[in-house]
Amino acid sequence: MDGGRNKPTNESEEDQRMQVGLIGLGRMGRNMQDRMRNAGHEVVGFDADHTIADVDSLEDLVARLATPRTLWLMIPAGESTHAVIGQLSTLLQAGDLVIEGGNSRFTDDHAHATLLGARGIGYLDCGVSGGVWGLTEGYGLMVGGSAAEVEQAMPLFDALRPAGAREDGFVHTGDVGTGHYAKMVHNGIEYGLMQAYAEGYELLSAEPSIIDVPSVLRAWSRGTVVRSWLLDLLTEALKKDPQLENLSGYVDDSGEGRWTVEEAIAHAVPVPVIAAALFARFASRQPDSPAMKAVAALRQQFGGHQVRTIEAVKS
Repeated sequence: MDGGRNKPTNESEEDQRMQVGLIGLGRMGRNMQDRMRNAGHEVVGFDADHTIADVDSLEDLVARLATPRTLWLMIPAGESTHAVIGQLSTLLQAGDLVIEGGNSRFTDDHAHATLLGARGIGYLDCGVSGGVWGLTEGYGLMVGGSAAEVEQAMPLFDALRPAGAREDGFVHTGDVGTGHYAKMVHNGIEYGLMQAYAEGYELLSAEPSIIDVPSVLRAWSRGTVVRSWLLDLLTEALKKDPQLENLSGYVDDSGEGRWTVEEAIAHAVPVPVIAAALFARFASRQPDSPAMKAVAALRQQFGGHQVRTIEAVKS
């Protein structure tokens, strides 16, 4: 079963097969490598873990690729991406193309494009959504950069996106930086959706007359207006661990939610749901919130309300 992958079906499509160097073979990168290979593309992979890589260094990777080269980065945003882009700027040559598929802040894309562009190297930023399910389901792609360079890399985008109409899983968003901007907003929305499902789950769990919370959520997964892939994933998690007893409530954030709220402030756009979801993640990291301690102290001071001491909580 091909899982909906976009395989070449005729001679003209076979002519579109490409060679690409993929940097970063983590959870998403490895699956993207497999999906592109299943579509007939030649993928040369590099990773800091040499046991899963095809080459041992960036120098070896560049040497393995025919010109003009195409390289796709799937590495952590920030310093790791800056370092690799800097190194590639000295290894590649005019006419080569770099596609940055991590979750970089869109402002970083402008710096990367300027650095590479000074040497005649093309640059596209690509927001990639799909997580570990992308291998079989395909990836939602949001790409920023020149139309000519987007078209140059289109066979790779077609291999990675979900099967069906291109516009249902791929968009050229505009100039450099807009792909990651779109992905940033996408992830901000995701924060809000996940928080709403989580709060609904907690409220259902708090009502003793509800006999089977996971089944309630599963019943919502077809035919209701709140059905979604995220809801399906939540019901799958509850099937394995109905009380979520094996999980900590600590929730990290990888940056996109913060950046979405920052951009909302910059544009004076109200995003109360996304902002609340972001702050809820911050709260998850405080086993004994200083803010709530202050609230308890105030209630005791102005109303004489009872408070619980640390000793009482521990006992």
